[in-house]
Amino acid sequence: MTENPAATEDPAAALRRRIDTLRPHTARIWNYWLGGGDYYEVDRIAGDRIRELHPAIGEYARADRLFLGRAVRHLVTEAGIRQFLDIGTGLPTADNTHEVAQRLAPDARIVYVDNDPLVLAHARALLTSSPEGRTDHLDEDLRNVDSILERAAGTLDLTQPVALMLLGVVIFIGDEEDPYGMVRRLLDALPSGSHLVLSHTITGPGLSEVDEAVRFWNERGVPALTQRTPEAVARFFDGLELLEPGVVSCSRWRPEPSQAGEPQEVALFGGVGRKR
Repeated sequence: MTENPAATEDPAAALRRRIDTLRPHTARIWNYWLGGGDYYEVDRIAGDRIRELHPAIGEYARADRLFLGRAVRHLVTEAGIRQFLDIGTGLPTADNTHEVAQRLAPDARIVYVDNDPLVLAHARALLTSSPEGRTDHLDEDLRNVDSILERAAGTLDLTQPVALMLLGVVIFIGDEEDPYGMVRRLLDALPSGSHLVLSHTITGPGLSEVDEAVRFWNERGVPALTQRTPEAVARFFDGLELLEPGVVSCSRWRPEPSQAGEPQEVALFGGVGRKR
């Protein structure tokens, strides 16, 4: 008999105990906006209220997901990347990183990192791998850089190029926590030829609806958000070879040709940079 009851607790039960159903959570609201079903009533209410404050907010989730797909396809087909470290996974939907990558390169390896219990519960059930590749999931926080790298090395060969995916996650790191330093430490551990894929909600003149939606969220939801200007988002790519068209609205990063013309801009900017 162990003297530590927690050591014998079912992992799924331990995850369920960590889920807070009384306060809205950004990962669940994002899933709601994407048309998923992995959210609670508190998330739906908050998501609808945010959409009232800023009606275009639902397009951010779609734009971010499409940006992810286009970036991963480029990295696999044009850059030859076969390894992905995806931090801030979010709840699984359609065309997750491993699905896009392994359709093109079945031997691709992906490590997902998130610390939200509902995300982890679903990830372990849904984010499976092709037979030739491998998919792993880590219960970690972006702030724990050393632990992430140490554990990711069990699946990824960190002497070979890796795509570091940070979509909509550094927004949860306040300026006082040195988010630029965190990203730099992750990149410093990766070899030449690695890439950074990052997206971030922006603030600036003419975006009062966005600012109001963020204020509403920070008063009620978790985790809190830190907005940044497009110039501040671009700083995450300092020292990297920034791929065209640079740090732009996610909807306008190499969009698919359309007779409708250029996609509408959203206040969610992203870019892809290569480590020299």
